[in-house]
Amino acid sequence: MASASEIVVTLPGARRVDAQVGKHVVHTDQSVEDGGEDAAPSPFQLFLAAIGTCAGVFVQGFCAKREISAEGIRIVERSRVNEAGALVAVDLEIQVPPSFPEKYREALVRVAEKCSVKQAIQAQPKFEVKTVVAG
Repeated sequence: MASASEIVVTLPGARRVDAQVGKHVVHTDQSVEDGGEDAAPSPFQLFLAAIGTCAGVFVQGFCAKREISAEGIRIVERSRVNEAGALVAVDLEIQVPPSFPEKYREALVRVAEKCSVKQAIQAQPKFEVKTVVAG
C-alpha cells in the first residue's frame, strides 16, 4: 500500500479543534448555536470547501496550461441535504466572464470533475478509528 500522510489533530479548548497539516495549522470551531464561538469554519464546512477549492485548482491549472486568463472565474458550490440533514448532493457552478472562450466552457466541467477530493469521496474509502494510550 502507498504511504499515508499524517495529520495531527489537537483540542485547544472550548469547541475548537486544530489540525497540523504539514507546516500548516487548520483551525475549526463550532457555531455559537452548537456551543462554539464561530471563530473558524466547522469541520464539515472545511470538508465542503475542500471540494470547491479542489475543483478550483483543476480549473486554474486548465486555464494556465492554455494561457487563458482565470480572472473573473468563480465556482459557486451548493450542497443539498435530506430531511435528516445528511448530505445527498453537491452542485458546483463554474461561473465564467463573458470573455471566456466558449469552446472551453464544457472542458472546464470535465476538468473540475477530475478533482481528487471528489474522486476520493466517490471511491468510498474505508475508515478505521481506534484508541491508543499515548506517552
